[in-house]
This record gives sequence, structure tokens and C-alpha cells, in this order.
Amino acid sequence: MVQIKQFTFNPFQVNTYILYDDTGECVIIDASCYEKNEKKQLVSFIEEHKLKPVLQLLTHCHIDHMLGSRFISKTYRLKPLTHVDSLPFMENSKEYGKVFGFDVDKPVMPEIFIEDGDILEFGNQELKVIHTPGHAAGSLCYYHKAGGFVIAGDVLFQGSIGRTDLPTGDHDLLIKSILQKLLVLPDATRVYPGHGPVTTIQEEKSTNPYLTGVY
Repeated sequence: MVQIKQFTFNPFQVNTYILYDDTGECVIIDASCYEKNEKKQLVSFIEEHKLKPVLQLLTHCHIDHMLGSRFISKTYRLKPLTHVDSLPFMENSKEYGKVFGFDVDKPVMPEIFIEDGDILEFGNQELKVIHTPGHAAGSLCYYHKAGGFVIAGDVLFQGSIGRTDLPTGDHDLLIKSILQKLLVLPDATRVYPGHGPVTTIQEEKSTNPYLTGVY
């Protein structure tokens, strides 16, 4: 059975997730740890649970979600996996960081890219890659069918959706991604967002004001 550990890091309160099972292999999603104590907190959890990180995944490459990516790459020798459309954000991450007051080095760049429908394996688990652009080019969600949950990044939140006023944002495309890629998942599917609390597909179908009248 897969376990989920959630951390909330940096001034933007980004949710970083570690997924792991009884094999000890784990996946780190959206390594957003920035301060030294945040990095220590993440490493301590991995060490205490005797985990072996085997994948570093990004839901998208806005700077707040990848502040710890280089640290994870160097610590565990894991190059990040993301969609090719996210590459410009990664290439300009140092400049984006300065805009928000972060002093960051350019992340270790991916060697391969992942796409819609790809299956990622760790331990005895499978994650399905779902391409969900609209909040940012290259946005991805990660669906664990057996566990009944999806890691949604900044696509869908409890009672809200991702902002679309940043570069490559597109409101209509985001709504299309949510309708065609997420709301088709089983109603009981738990949604672990990039910020804020966990929700479910059913809850967002029923109460999300941004989806009223479009679903």
C-alpha cells in the first residue's frame, strides 16, 4: 500500500509530497524546500523511514514548486522529470527566483521528458502521467489508480483552480484540462493540490464555483 507524506515549504506554502511503499522506494514530487531547516526536515523523514528516493517529479516548473529541485538532484542523484513544455521555466528559473526574492541556482536539467499517458513505476506502485496545461505550460498531474488519489499541482484546489494570469496561463485551456482529464476520474478520488488542503473530485464537481455551469 502506498503512503503519502505531505510537507508545506517556503513562503508560498507549497505542498511537497513523498510517496512510498513497503519496499522503501519513494518518489519526491515538487521539491519546494528552500530554507536549510526545510531541507533538513525532508531528509530526516527519508532517513528515519529508511527510504530510497528513485524519482523526482515536478507538476510544473513555476519557481515556488522547484526551489528544492537542485538540492534533491545533488543529494539523491535524481534528475527531475517533467514535461518538455516546462523547459523555458527551468532555463530561466534563476531570473524568476530573483523576481520573488529567492536566490537559487539553476536546477539540474532533465535528461528525459514525460508525457500524457506515461506510466511511472516505483516500488510496487504505478503513477499515470496526466498532461493538464492551462495554469502553466507543461503542467502535469500524477494519478495513482490503486490508491484512489491524484497529485494535482496547481491545476485544481479545494474550491478553486490555478491562476492563469502568469506567462503561458490560459483560462479556457485550464478548464478544458480539468473537465477532460480530472473530473473524469472516479468521484471518490482524493485530490492532493500544490497548495492548501486535500479535496475530492466529487467535492469539486459539487461545490467549486469555478466549475459551476461548465461541468
